[in-house]
Amino acid sequence: ASLQGSSTELLVCLFCPESVPLQQKDVLLKHLLLEHKLVIADVRLIADLPKYMRYWKGRFLEQPVTEFCSVIRTNSTGPAEKQENYFLLCDVLPEDRVLRERLQQKRLEEVLEQQQAEREDSSFHHACMFCSEDFTGNRSSLLNHMAREHSFSIGLPDNIVYCREFLDTLQSKLDNLQCLYCEKTFRDKTTLKDHMRKKAHRRISANNREYDRFYVINYLELGKSWEEVQSEDDRELVDVEDDDDWSDWQAHPVSAVCLFCDHQSETMEQIYTHMKEDHGFDLHQLRTELNLRFYQQVKLVNFIRRQIHQSRCYGCQEKFDSRDAVLCHIQAAGHVMALPDVSTWDQPQYYFPTYENDALLCTLSDSDETTGGEGVPVIAEDLGHLGALRQSSVLKQLLKNRGSCS
Repeated sequence: ASLQGSSTELLVCLFCPESVPLQQKDVLLKHLLLEHKLVIADVRLIADLPKYMRYWKGRFLEQPVTEFCSVIRTNSTGPAEKQENYFLLCDVLPEDRVLRERLQQKRLEEVLEQQQAEREDSSFHHACMFCSEDFTGNRSSLLNHMAREHSFSIGLPDNIVYCREFLDTLQSKLDNLQCLYCEKTFRDKTTLKDHMRKKAHRRISANNREYDRFYVINYLELGKSWEEVQSEDDRELVDVEDDDDWSDWQAHPVSAVCLFCDHQSETMEQIYTHMKEDHGFDLHQLRTELNLRFYQQVKLVNFIRRQIHQSRCYGCQEKFDSRDAVLCHIQAAGHVMALPDVSTWDQPQYYFPTYENDALLCTLSDSDETTGGEGVPVIAEDLGHLGALRQSSVLKQLLKNRGSCS
């Protein structure tokens, strides 16, 4: 049977003319496995699957699949006639890793541009899903209202993108008398409300991948999903007697780690005070002096974390044998507040956290949220540079990468 679909965005088979609409990607993945014995690792983490598939289709026309894929032989101890070779395409291959990272970066920049537009949008209009009060202006007014008045939080406004679509998706489920957490359907609104209260289902499910695209964190780091982060943050809600009072949200302390040592604090003021008093580093002062926007602060924190992690002075780029050595140098040389030129750290690569769940990033605020200013820089990406990799074998590329890391 043909795998042709009607969607304008198609996934093409890497070996034959078959294709399917993007929404039916599982059909094509099954086709690749059964017909061509190929498996693509971590498909859900590929930012632009159609472009990824088109790239590798072109490469497989140029060279045999064995040049790129790991070969897995089934029934290797059995008779030769029952043995089969399967192929694994994954980011262990440097070319694949570069492709995935470039697609991820391009998608990230598109999402950040969209999020910045939403953060500055003053024409937002939407009704509360629980009391029908209308909100006009910035989206944060509605989200904060639902969290404060109804103890229903989908996250901080600055962590969300495609907000209107997100709210419309949730509203549609409520209109269909569907629980937002378990998604069971009920006979009327009263029964639905009673169920969500008694079962502590006044939240959305971390297991529902439908919501992934609405959280910026899903675009920030290769291999990390909102589901993993959100599941760590879930807390059991306490049942209350009052049907109309959803004020049972319980906050939990944040554990933020110092940029320079292993000290942790449960409040952000404590960690800022620690860094200022113990290390002479004043992030608030830098934010004010340099007039740093939110994403610039993110990149600065990630830059400093990465440099310290690599035992390198972020001020002069000198490399040391250990973290203790670089910290001693930073203090002795007076480089604590001596940042390099902004072009050194204001780079797209520093959107990506050095450590998972870096609580320091979650508390950064915009120094001038209400007055506009410079937006998020969007840097055009082109996959054409990958052509350079085509001129060398996989082995040469591996040796080249290994040499650059030594």
